[in-house]
Amino acid sequence: MRKYRILIAFAVAAIAMLLVFPVKGKFLYKYQKGRPWMYETLVAPMDFPILKTNAEILAEKEAKATEVVPCYELLGNVAGAKMDALGQMVAEGNLDAAVADTLSSLLSACYDSGVVADFETGNNAEVILIKRDKRLAQTPASDIYTVASALTRIRSEMAFRFSGTELDSIVDADRLASLVAPNLVFDETTTQLLHRESVDFVSPTKGMIYEGQLIVSKGETVTADIAQLLDSYKAEYQRSLGYSGSIWQILASHAVLIAVLLALLFFTILFVERGILLDFRRLIFILLIDFIAFLACSLITQYAEPLLMIFPFAVLILYLSAFFDKPISATVYIIALLPLLVIPEEGVQLFFMNALAGGILLLTHQKFSRGWLQFVNIAFVFFSLLLVYSAFNYLSDGQQSVVHRFDIAKMAANAVLTVFFYPLVHIFERAFSFVSYNRLWDMTDTNSNRLLRELSSKAPGTFQHSLQVANIAEEAARKVGADPMLVRVGALYHDIGKMENPSCFIENLSGADNAYHKNLSPEESARYIISHVDDGVSLARKEGLPDIVTDFIRSHHGRSRTGYFYVQYCNNGGDPANTAPFTYNGILPKTKEQAILMAADSVEAASRSLKEYNPESISELVERIVDGKITDGQFAEADISIAEIGQVKESIKASLLQIYHGRISYPKAKTEVKAE
Repeated sequence: MRKYRILIAFAVAAIAMLLVFPVKGKFLYKYQKGRPWMYETLVAPMDFPILKTNAEILAEKEAKATEVVPCYELLGNVAGAKMDALGQMVAEGNLDAAVADTLSSLLSACYDSGVVADFETGNNAEVILIKRDKRLAQTPASDIYTVASALTRIRSEMAFRFSGTELDSIVDADRLASLVAPNLVFDETTTQLLHRESVDFVSPTKGMIYEGQLIVSKGETVTADIAQLLDSYKAEYQRSLGYSGSIWQILASHAVLIAVLLALLFFTILFVERGILLDFRRLIFILLIDFIAFLACSLITQYAEPLLMIFPFAVLILYLSAFFDKPISATVYIIALLPLLVIPEEGVQLFFMNALAGGILLLTHQKFSRGWLQFVNIAFVFFSLLLVYSAFNYLSDGQQSVVHRFDIAKMAANAVLTVFFYPLVHIFERAFSFVSYNRLWDMTDTNSNRLLRELSSKAPGTFQHSLQVANIAEEAARKVGADPMLVRVGALYHDIGKMENPSCFIENLSGADNAYHKNLSPEESARYIISHVDDGVSLARKEGLPDIVTDFIRSHHGRSRTGYFYVQYCNNGGDPANTAPFTYNGILPKTKEQAILMAADSVEAASRSLKEYNPESISELVERIVDGKITDGQFAEADISIAEIGQVKESIKASLLQIYHGRISYPKAKTEVKAE
């Protein structure tokens, strides 16, 4: 399983990307209003509705906002009550039966049409809505009576039918007025609700284009009307997956695009920093960053594409640069942005906007990363986005660039979110057991770091040894694709335990002999020497050094022996099989960086005993020391190959030759040089 875990990681990433890839057809044409149609004559391959423009929809909503159709509720008991009152008048002898029949038919006609007290002031609607049994029906406003118009009609009809007779003698005016009352009552709540709905729910279409109809001819200028037809065709094309193939063809094309994207990522890692492939945690982190960019691009495009400009893609390069060198961080970031060229319709602009913002942020963040200065990065990101946005607008419009205020707000939000989300790097630091480059960089500062200053003061020889080992190990790490910054930090701190008893170690004494050990037995001397590892681990934990740095302290001697005192012990008649008092109780190196430090530390210390410094003597020393570590099993658990150990040896040889290079002997003057 370990052998195939890289393949499995890429396969899982590919499946995850495929699942979130928006399943829609990619429109085949690019066009701009005011420019010629560069493709063949386009004829509609299917029926599709013509979509209204945003301006048309807004104008229609504004028009509907001024039109209010009033709604009235029918009171069904009013007509019946008034008919009963009419019958009561006849029964009491107050009204002739013939007159009553005429009144009855006239009242029924008015109530059937509907009677209102009066129409609402300012309402000039041609129709009204009448609610009968919870159902709404449209009725011409001209068919509805007011109380006054109903009485006028009844009087007119009565006068016509009973001509020659004084109307007041037929029916008393007050009695007649008592029979006419409104049976339609204005419903303000329903009127407002229906008005809001009519404004909000404007039809998005305004006609149809049928299969075979001409949309645009080759070379024809894309006018506003043609652009509207093309927009409508594009929307239908994407909604129906393009009508050019099955969904499986779309998924297959997505799979190919994802495979190409991940292949680019793999080859980038392979040729820029190959060591990442051997560190599974670092590889998974890069795949996670790539997937975050892909996920954001896919989901936002699918559900809220206009908000894609807000997403702070540039923060991803900060996450990468926190744990990787700038070259690999920048390259992986550009690859992570590539989905912007494929998934959104207008992704080219977004790609260049975020690419520039990320590149500038990579340069500025290290300088402006403390306290309030980090907010300076907001300005850098914002103006980077704005610069590319304006350039693309100029290209699109063919005139002076137009910057929309909503887009400015989006770019400002992008810049703010970039700085706001950066602290999440600490979550990645804990989740992947990483140490950020910012922290490693701070730990290498020998001037401001208190622990290194204390080492320089208490154990100056050990401090100089650590500096030499750091330079040697860092160069060797570059040769084999290990982490140079990490191994440098490990080298600077690997011997901090010697501060507890600096005079025990010969490099901190001015003389060649170490008087500290003259009165000690070999076992006691070995115990003091070996204790610097445990002292270093205790000090590292007390100072809160990261575990990954503490592991360098525990592993830089592995399970090796203090050779000098062991040989002394054996020469004094000691049992050669009694190796325990002379063996370090550390751990064997497990990472490539730990193995490099062990080799560099041992060789640098031994090189001080050379009588001559030349390529032959240095080569013999390096081969003997490193091969001895291999034979002793010190690299048995390290994730480093024999070939890489060979590269480390050659690098250490080259570094030592530079340190101990020959110098020119200045000739002595034969005569005294007199001062002018």
